[in-house]
Amino acid sequence: MTTHAPLQTARIRYSRRLRSPLAAVCCALLIGGPAATAAAVQPAARTQMRGTLVSAEKLYTLATPADVVTELAAAGFGGDTVRHGVIAYRLVYRTVDVHGLPTTASGLLVLPLTGERPIQAVSYAHGTGVHKDDSPSMRRGEFLSAPVVAHAAAGAAGVAPDYLGMGKGPGPHPWMDIGSETTASLDMLRAARAFAPRTGHVLEREVQVTGFSQGASAALGLGRALEAGEDRWFRLGALAPVSGAYDFGGTELPALFGGDVDAKSGAVYAAYTLVAFNRLHPIYDSPHEVFEEEYADDVEKLFDGAHTGAQLMAGTPGTVGELLTDHGQELMEHPTGAFADALRTTDAVCRDWVPDAPVRLYMATGDEQAVTANTTQCRSALRENGVKAPVVDVGAVDHQASRHAGSNVAATPAIIRWFGALRGR
Repeated sequence: MTTHAPLQTARIRYSRRLRSPLAAVCCALLIGGPAATAAAVQPAARTQMRGTLVSAEKLYTLATPADVVTELAAAGFGGDTVRHGVIAYRLVYRTVDVHGLPTTASGLLVLPLTGERPIQAVSYAHGTGVHKDDSPSMRRGEFLSAPVVAHAAAGAAGVAPDYLGMGKGPGPHPWMDIGSETTASLDMLRAARAFAPRTGHVLEREVQVTGFSQGASAALGLGRALEAGEDRWFRLGALAPVSGAYDFGGTELPALFGGDVDAKSGAVYAAYTLVAFNRLHPIYDSPHEVFEEEYADDVEKLFDGAHTGAQLMAGTPGTVGELLTDHGQELMEHPTGAFADALRTTDAVCRDWVPDAPVRLYMATGDEQAVTANTTQCRSALRENGVKAPVVDVGAVDHQASRHAGSNVAATPAIIRWFGALRGR
């Protein structure tokens, strides 16, 4: 175990300590808004540097397919789609922050050691973490990086942004902000394209896009940006989000209070929602307005990027009711003002666009974190615009006692096969 355990591991430790049957992996989830319309369209002077490679660091090599299988197994992932050894790099690149100002971000690029020189990229957006190290380029052989390695071992270029404020990026992570997730994802693709020739590869125009939990909405944001022509080179080839909370305000928040989400997970999500939204929108003046006295002085510090998932679990109560004041609960159950406006943006991630590329939505019945009604709502929203997006239920698959995490483990090889069939490989 590492010192900075991601939330998935921390949730397991917490549940085992309490000897609870709900030993669920927490907080792989979360959400953003729709496409990054405002954040992606910046003045020319600011956009010229976007995607410029700042540095590239070789992280590790898995020389043979057998080495990759071992690596994936350590993270709980299967290896039946593995065909190549891989090499992994951390890229640091220029992008923009939530206000459109220049900043930097990092991400993971994994390439097959053998195969064709022209190579198609698969962009993977990861689930939620709280420590800066809870990101793909900072963790090897774990839940966060395994899907990227798996896609590369199947013959694609695995590209995974860490998001703003995660990995080597400065400042706090603007969690649930789909605009910055989109720009960070698009600019990571640009940096990967700039670096790939140094390894003997050239990235093709079509990008296949996937993501899990928080990353499911981020993937939809990137897909929308690509189809809108926000990059001159890349185009969307296919879209396969997994277990997203696409209707956060309309479906997920009510589920936190309705008992449909694991109680501890619900408390953590409620805390992160209020803290993260308040950084970008005027929701409360003092944490004492929304958090009970026992937690009000410390809860914002838990999401500063320096605290671990284990510390977050220890610093939050077991239920939403213990965490929130009456005003905090009323605000979350009946949002108003800037909070309501922000949630409407978040809830529009599947609405009001018509992807031309094929779309499949992956989920698992019984998900204890991203309730499956989110996927139903997303499919309906796409269908209203004439888009057929089949829902793929990966079944009753658990990973470390979590159906939510299990959906990512089971969906990854299914998506690899679908993407490979679309590529004709």
